[in-house]
Amino acid sequence: MRTGYGIILRLTKLTETSLIVTWCVEGVGLVKTVAKGARRPKSAFAGKLDLFYTAEFSWVDSAKSELGTLKELVVSEYGEGIRKGYKNTMVAGYFATLLEYVMEGGEVDDEVYALLVRAYAYLSERPAEWRAVVHFEKELSILLGVWDGKSQPHLCLRRAFGGLPKNRTACEELFRE
Repeated sequence: MRTGYGIILRLTKLTETSLIVTWCVEGVGLVKTVAKGARRPKSAFAGKLDLFYTAEFSWVDSAKSELGTLKELVVSEYGEGIRKGYKNTMVAGYFATLLEYVMEGGEVDDEVYALLVRAYAYLSERPAEWRAVVHFEKELSILLGVWDGKSQPHLCLRRAFGGLPKNRTACEELFRE
């Protein structure tokens, strides 16, 4: 059994009662776990699994797939501040999707984890601004070694990874209004 401290990036329905939980985990990287029975009303996971939650958790790796089994968790941060505004929620969702897009499972990068922690703390405390998105992209592109020092950071990320998540466009449109 392994333990870690991570942030929930994505929840995906697996079966009628189970979820796939994608985490960004300090010291480990991207981890996917199955939360068996999490969608049942009396589940041990009830109220503990949602986007942007930070938790200490334990899981068992699978010998057959990338999906480990989630065993237990203790939520330490619920990300309530992020949910106070639609723009904040959209931007936080873009950050999560972007990390999933550029990271591979098991790729350990504590600086990327720290960047996400700082970004979510910022979004919890103040209204989202477009410059926060650009800053996140720039810091991420520097950490990943793809920023050329001249181009806009999102273009460097796009070149290096063959595109960007589609929800970036939705975020950009929010700030044009």
